[in-house]
Amino acid sequence: MSAVSTTHTAPVVVVMGVAGTGKTTVGELLAGRLGVPYAEADAFHPPANIAKMSSGTPLDDADRAPWLDAIGAWAAGRLGHGGVVSCSALKRGYRDRLRAGYPELFFLHLTGERALISRRMEQRRDHFMPTALLDSQFATLEPLQPDECGAVVRVDAGPEAVASRAVDALRSATAARAGCAEPLAHPAP
Repeated sequence: MSAVSTTHTAPVVVVMGVAGTGKTTVGELLAGRLGVPYAEADAFHPPANIAKMSSGTPLDDADRAPWLDAIGAWAAGRLGHGGVVSCSALKRGYRDRLRAGYPELFFLHLTGERALISRRMEQRRDHFMPTALLDSQFATLEPLQPDECGAVVRVDAGPEAVASRAVDALRSATAARAGCAEPLAHPAP
């Protein structure tokens, strides 16, 4: 697929959602289509957070604060250049914290039925997030609010189709909302 050209500056996108929605896979595909770098939020976790989640213990807000700040700093550093980063960003407060350094962040919320996401998590290998924490993720999730710059994309298709939906949603949402992010042009030939 060809990269999506932009009329101005490429957006900085946070691919958000509960564990198992495909944030990494879709984020990498989206970054490729936008022609911008991708960052994996898990890489921003300190070792203590990974150990805590690996043991089946959900993180609390104190655990998340430095992680969110590191992701927000990465996003702010992409201002004028564009980028895609995955981050669960389940609560409005977390998204507000991420936006502190870059108010124009675009949140792409990947969503799907719990049973589908659970099956996907059970098929993953070498990931520290156990399926047992999925219920706590759904309980914590606060959907995007009307005043938040973003779009919701269902994950009930393969990764390439979801990435195409993501590009379409980003293009539609940014074109409709001035100040949200720079509008995207049509895909380059």
